[in-house]
Amino acid sequence: MATLVLTVVGGAVGGPIGAALGATLGRAVDGSLSGAKGRQGPRLTELAVQTSSYATQIPRVFGTMRVAGSVIWATELVETRSSDSPGKGQPSVTRYSYSANFAVLLSGRPIQGIRRIWADGKLLRGAAGDWKAQTGFRLHRGDEAQQPDPLIAAVEGPGLAPAHRGCAYAVFEGLQLADFGNRIPSLTFEVEADLAPVTAGAVIQELSDGSIDAGEGALPLVGYSAQGDSVRAAVETLLTPAGYWIGRDGVRADAGGATTIGDLAARVDGAGRGRGVRTIAASDKAPAEVTIGYYEAARDYQTGVQRAVRSGATGRGVRIELPAVIAPAHARGLAERAIDALDLARETRRVCLDWSHAGIVPGDRVQIEGEPVQWRVAGWTLEHMVLTLDLKRIAGAAIPARGASGGRGTLAPDTLHGPTRLMAFELPPIDERTTEVAQVAVLASGALPGWRRAALLVSEDAGQSWEAVGGTAAPAVLGTVVAVPEAVPATLEDRRSTLEVEFPHDEMTLAGAGCAALDLGANLAMVGDELLQFAEAVQVAPGRWRLRRLWRGRRGTEAAIGSQKVGDGFALIRPDALRTLEPRRSGEGVRLRLRAAGIGDGVQGVPAEVTVTGQWLRPPSPVHLIVGKTASGVPQLSWVRRSRAGWHWPDGVEVPLGESAEAYEVRVLRIDGSATTIACAEPRLILPTELATGALRIEVRQIGNHGLSAPAILSLS
Repeated sequence: MATLVLTVVGGAVGGPIGAALGATLGRAVDGSLSGAKGRQGPRLTELAVQTSSYATQIPRVFGTMRVAGSVIWATELVETRSSDSPGKGQPSVTRYSYSANFAVLLSGRPIQGIRRIWADGKLLRGAAGDWKAQTGFRLHRGDEAQQPDPLIAAVEGPGLAPAHRGCAYAVFEGLQLADFGNRIPSLTFEVEADLAPVTAGAVIQELSDGSIDAGEGALPLVGYSAQGDSVRAAVETLLTPAGYWIGRDGVRADAGGATTIGDLAARVDGAGRGRGVRTIAASDKAPAEVTIGYYEAARDYQTGVQRAVRSGATGRGVRIELPAVIAPAHARGLAERAIDALDLARETRRVCLDWSHAGIVPGDRVQIEGEPVQWRVAGWTLEHMVLTLDLKRIAGAAIPARGASGGRGTLAPDTLHGPTRLMAFELPPIDERTTEVAQVAVLASGALPGWRRAALLVSEDAGQSWEAVGGTAAPAVLGTVVAVPEAVPATLEDRRSTLEVEFPHDEMTLAGAGCAALDLGANLAMVGDELLQFAEAVQVAPGRWRLRRLWRGRRGTEAAIGSQKVGDGFALIRPDALRTLEPRRSGEGVRLRLRAAGIGDGVQGVPAEVTVTGQWLRPPSPVHLIVGKTASGVPQLSWVRRSRAGWHWPDGVEVPLGESAEAYEVRVLRIDGSATTIACAEPRLILPTELATGALRIEVRQIGNHGLSAPAILSLS
């Protein structure tokens, strides 16, 4: 303002000297009128937290940079309700899930695309473009033909949705919030604003609309997010770490060629002994160490540092923050150049020039005739037609290349989600509680290690209608049987057979367990239709495991021993990975259809089907059938009952009944083909002589609340 006016007036009145005096006076007037204010450009900080405040600066992104952005639009959270049973006769539970619709402003200039996206520090979108959570996503790159987002337009109404032309923003539609505590997570985006790396000079040219010539300021940048109190602040953020500065009232960056001058005192003393004043400050005035802080792309854009140390020096250190993404080698080169420049700046010089050099002002770069070094004008005095310049020695513009390592960081794992693997079956009793409703176990995992969860839909009318019942539990260990065990009794540990299982990826592992742990239910697996446990698990090939020391036919599944075939499913039963559903009805021919809809499952999802018979609501079959004689010599049939509520047999004498009443049905088949059925209320029966004589087979069933158990059979032939 005042600088421009007084420079013009001074030039009109007094020529070059008047113009120089006018410019100097104008700068002084500017400072007195407006006050000297500190300028702030972008700062080197840890990755920013996403905000949604009004009047937040819109950064202009160059190259490839990780930015947080600002939430500029959002709807209320969308609530979805589903009901399911936790199992074992417990009351149904209503679950609530939430999704969000919102828009995030990313850059104040057009961009090329988005690579990765982090949510609360974890990857939401991988490098391959795969999503780790369910969401709709649209990117508006910021061109001048950009149209309003259809979701925003639909919510806000016709003509009320801005297009945000010239600004890049992203819209999330239906982002599932279960992984983020049912809140919108803090997002950061890897924004690709330019297809190739840029230089500091190119960024400065664009930020200043070409009014600042960066000269040799060609520091290679991987990425930069420009923001600050002013254009000058944003520009100086890039220039200062490289040892450059803005001079000439901000007209150009003095990083180029120097103006050659002659020292007037040297010409007066032809021998060159009158060269004004030359001073070299003590070595401890220069820092012993310079640290450059920057962002490093290889470590997910976390803050990195490179250091340069002045050999043999002691004293303070200097930290220079460069809030840009650069290569470690370039950062090391900047540190080396900075420490050299600060060391050279200890040397100052005062030279005298005639009035014709009055156009040289503080901030200009000069070189004295006959000397190879360059100087920056730090002070300027015009007295008695003699111009006196105070100079500081500067380093060359070139940035040395140095080998450097950025170190090793802990990066967010980027694994593909992949399709869902789904396994469902009617659940046998796996604890000591009874249930009066059939339970269907649902276990799910992924074909790839990155799988997390999938939504579940259920149909009980042959697929005519589907009901959402929430999501799957934690990823389960699901595999395929590749070598089946032999058929052996369930009464002894099977040390002869082995079971081999193949898993889809190496993240699925198994471990052995001792007898005490097995007795508490460890390593329980559904293999085909048999529940078994294993004490030893050995990996024999990638993704392939061999299981030994098997406890067979657990929880009443002994009838399925030996029924497995290659290709059957294997599911490790863990409480955190088990989801249970309660069908509305059970019985012969009742089928429950399921569908898992995950990120990698396509439109149709992954199907599964279960025939619900209610067999596990009935008591297990009795055991240890014996025909003996009473003290009076009368034939007596006895047995031991089992209970669906007492698998651990804690007292070694009796197990809980598990039914409303104790009752049995005994059927005696004779050689002549006739059969007689007798009911009794205790685990023994006096056999009439006419039944005992000629009996061929005896079957005993326990009568439960939901039907008869499977028969315990005693053959007498």
